[in-house]
Amino acid sequence: MVHFRAYGLLATAYSAVAAAAACASDLVVDDLSNSFSTSRNNLGSWTSDDGSMTSISASGGILSFTSKSGSYYYETFPCQALQTDLYSHVQLEIKAPASGAAFTVQLSTASSCSATTNSKTSYRATALTGGWQTLRIPLSSFSGANLNAAVSLVLESFSSTQQWQLDKVSFVCSQGSATSTTSAPAQTTTSASVPPPTGACSPLLVDDWASQSRLDFLGYNSLLLPTNDDGTMQSRVVNNNRITLTPKSTSAYFYSQVGCLDARNFGGVSVLIKAAAGTTFKVELTSKTTCEGATTASSVQTTAQLGWTFDGTEKLYSFPLSRFSSANLSKLRSIVLSSPNNAVTLGPLSFYCGGTPSGWTLPTTSRPGVPTGTVEAPSATASAFVVDTFGNANTNSLGFWHGGGDLALGWGANRLTVTGAPDYAFTTLLSNGCRDLRGHAGSYLHIAFSGHAKFSVSLQQHNAQCSDAVAPYPETRDSVEAARYARGNDLYIPISHFNINLQRVSSVAIRGIYTSEPLVLTKIEVVPSIPAGVAIPQKLPSGTLVFACTRPNSFAFGIDDGNPRYAARLAQIIKDAGIKVTFFAVGAVLENDATGMRELYKQLRSEGHQIALHSYTHPRMEGLPTVESIDWEYNEDFRVMTGIFGERSSYFRPPYGVEGARMRQRWAAISGAARNYIVNWSVDVQDWLWAETSTPEKQVDAFKADVAKGGNLVVMHFSYNSTVEYFPEFIRQAKATGKQIMRIDQCLEDPNAPPL
Repeated sequence: MVHFRAYGLLATAYSAVAAAAACASDLVVDDLSNSFSTSRNNLGSWTSDDGSMTSISASGGILSFTSKSGSYYYETFPCQALQTDLYSHVQLEIKAPASGAAFTVQLSTASSCSATTNSKTSYRATALTGGWQTLRIPLSSFSGANLNAAVSLVLESFSSTQQWQLDKVSFVCSQGSATSTTSAPAQTTTSASVPPPTGACSPLLVDDWASQSRLDFLGYNSLLLPTNDDGTMQSRVVNNNRITLTPKSTSAYFYSQVGCLDARNFGGVSVLIKAAAGTTFKVELTSKTTCEGATTASSVQTTAQLGWTFDGTEKLYSFPLSRFSSANLSKLRSIVLSSPNNAVTLGPLSFYCGGTPSGWTLPTTSRPGVPTGTVEAPSATASAFVVDTFGNANTNSLGFWHGGGDLALGWGANRLTVTGAPDYAFTTLLSNGCRDLRGHAGSYLHIAFSGHAKFSVSLQQHNAQCSDAVAPYPETRDSVEAARYARGNDLYIPISHFNINLQRVSSVAIRGIYTSEPLVLTKIEVVPSIPAGVAIPQKLPSGTLVFACTRPNSFAFGIDDGNPRYAARLAQIIKDAGIKVTFFAVGAVLENDATGMRELYKQLRSEGHQIALHSYTHPRMEGLPTVESIDWEYNEDFRVMTGIFGERSSYFRPPYGVEGARMRQRWAAISGAARNYIVNWSVDVQDWLWAETSTPEKQVDAFKADVAKGGNLVVMHFSYNSTVEYFPEFIRQAKATGKQIMRIDQCLEDPNAPPL
């Protein structure tokens, strides 16, 4: 890509060389107060998008633009000796269209301020929050750049074609802000604060690493404040209330914000750490002068300065806050771990009280009790039949299709090795339509396997037409947990343990794999009896999995969480259409006051809409490593929902639609409802696929295609402007079918639902 106007003007910029002197304050390149109208920034140099944006405007010192492929915005300036003048970061006040958005910052430098050619180095800013944030990029991130001859910045390669906003561009002066310099991460500016000290002190948990998805999907710590590594870590794995950070290089960092915390009553910070001998890193505390302002100070200590050494075992480490004298303890902003030379595993991170360090005590949890009894296993009279011996990659032993979609499949001699994620399933058909298994209701599904038993087994029910051209297909399924039925390398599962219509069985599926270890399958068959000595566990309730409405001539919109920016428009569309819908809410987002979602959903509920559950942190529920972690998601979601709405919903939509036996069994147990539903969909607008592309209208095509097949239960999000703008068309098409639009509990004929 060529920035024609920018490069044509660089020679002018080179000739105006700034006088070298150690900085005393930040260098404002552009505060956007009048540069849009004059094409000149605060340093008197050219700035423009050269007409590359779809649209661009400025008002009140904020630049708003909508990008397209090839869009960019540049700032030129007199040649700057950033390194000599002790500038440490590029700082952008920016608002992305949505959480997870990304863009590239390109820094152009020359060999010297008298040179007339330049070289370019880029930094990819990822995992933006979707709200206003102060993005601080260490100048050291621009590898190979001559920081003593910087001449321009270019913002480009925007991941979203929705509206972005930019408030200020500056270089951060490191003078007087720290006892030593470190690469500070890009962090979200937040005005959230903890009440000022009263003389009393209670320990404060910053992060207990309770959830991988709270970190990855939401970017929250235990305070529901931003935490991230901005892509500098090779991996960050949460397990058993610990996080293991593996750095890409010694430029890596990981931060956890504490809002605007008055920490003067705390004694210090403690954290469990496990690291190999010889591991070193830095700990930084950043602070503000005012809670509404930017970070103004930081203080750094190395592990050597703190007296920390490691030997590969987990120990409690701590430091008194007095060690960080340059930080403003009345307005702490974040705790940063930076420059690690090895992987580091952290346990709970917290502030302690008094002069004696103490670690955070995690609440005790116990594995939920499940029935341990067995049931009788009488022999059946129906003949056995083999479903699959995996001798052919295309068809099973019955001559019907089998396959695994995006699973990694390894075909051998009458064996199949499956390696995959909980999102996918290996399916083997019992018929090209429906197979009636009522005569085998007393028989057993036998699966011979090896490797592990961390998966679910499903028997899938076809739709009433027994046609894969009709939605939904399958109509439903029931699943059991392989580990409960495994005896050595065999599973024997009573057909009666699958709560489906046995007259319309379509297939057997291996799904919900929650390990990366390989699973080897060698036979699937239906047999009339089981070997002597094999015990059959009790069937556990697994709720009702639905893909479609059951009430005749009904249609329902199930809307998952989205972007608060589009909430008002969405609510108005619904009100104008005179319809009722169901919203599935993420608990942690509701609980975070900064999102505004709590008030939104309270308003929507007061207007007669159904508010249901969508987990606490939005993980792939069946992919969670333990039953305890599944329970935590449900219990935390119920805690938030009952606290806000005073009731427990019996409707749950699994994030990403990923479900399996364990999460279904625990949902049935924890919901406590006689009728409990796992709600998926038969109409997918595919906003996740098309909303931010050059063809967002394909969302309408996807909706229309699924409705034409008979689909009547929708999944969509209000994460994207295009989806919200197409919502009236979705409603129009749904009404055109002659069906009545209603809440999901109403379309499922729930006797506890409000009357139509």
